[in-house]
Amino acid sequence: MSSFNPEIKEFLDEMVVKYNNPKFIESDPITIPHQYQLKEDIEISGFLVATIAWGNRKMIISNGLKLMNLMGNAPYDFVLNHKPHHLERLEGFVHRTFNQTDCAYFIKALKHIYANKGGLEVALSRQLELASTQTAISMFKNEFFSLPHPVRTAKHISDPMSGSAAKRINMYLRWMVRKDNCGVDFGLWNSIVPSQLSCPLDVHSGNVARKLGLLTRSQNDAKAVAELDHNLRLLDPADPVKYDFALFGLGVFEKF
Repeated sequence: MSSFNPEIKEFLDEMVVKYNNPKFIESDPITIPHQYQLKEDIEISGFLVATIAWGNRKMIISNGLKLMNLMGNAPYDFVLNHKPHHLERLEGFVHRTFNQTDCAYFIKALKHIYANKGGLEVALSRQLELASTQTAISMFKNEFFSLPHPVRTAKHISDPMSGSAAKRINMYLRWMVRKDNCGVDFGLWNSIVPSQLSCPLDVHSGNVARKLGLLTRSQNDAKAVAELDHNLRLLDPADPVKYDFALFGLGVFEKF
């Protein structure tokens, strides 16, 4: 789609209303950060759960809850105050290819981010561009892996500058940034605005976007994200990623 289509906008706006409400939460990984009130607990639990958010959603939620339990259900306190021996609690934790070695590094890196870099919001807000967070994500990955780390662990944060769609971290940014008072996204962060966000592109949202003419590229990669961003911003320049609810809902729940 290269121009504004009012019929597509009307249809997708209806789908946003249908799915962007608290009923969406219980079957989505965002349910885990919703268990917390402290800003840093929400940020950290959301970041860790978004990191493992691929595969079966029930398994994502189950493993996310398990990880929070291993951290005493106080993720910020655990991150900030853990000693090396506390990481032994993570022994045996695994979600697909994300294992205890990866998890232990993530805890250490998060401690570094909060103790020395101003926290996740500050770290993810560097190198922001007017209409994109993708360079900022790439810079964040460099910062996150600035400590000595296992080579295998770096694959668990995607880099848009290397061509990745970076679905999970784009989803995480949606959670933290959007302020629509519908009860799903948190709207905790002010240094990034919704107009800068990119749609979390996965197989479901990609397939629906292609059927609706919002995406022509066949691969779900960084170029596809840029194309979809362009077209969603024609529909709503201020809050383009609200349509993630519509695209995902149509694909997962309605088999559109």
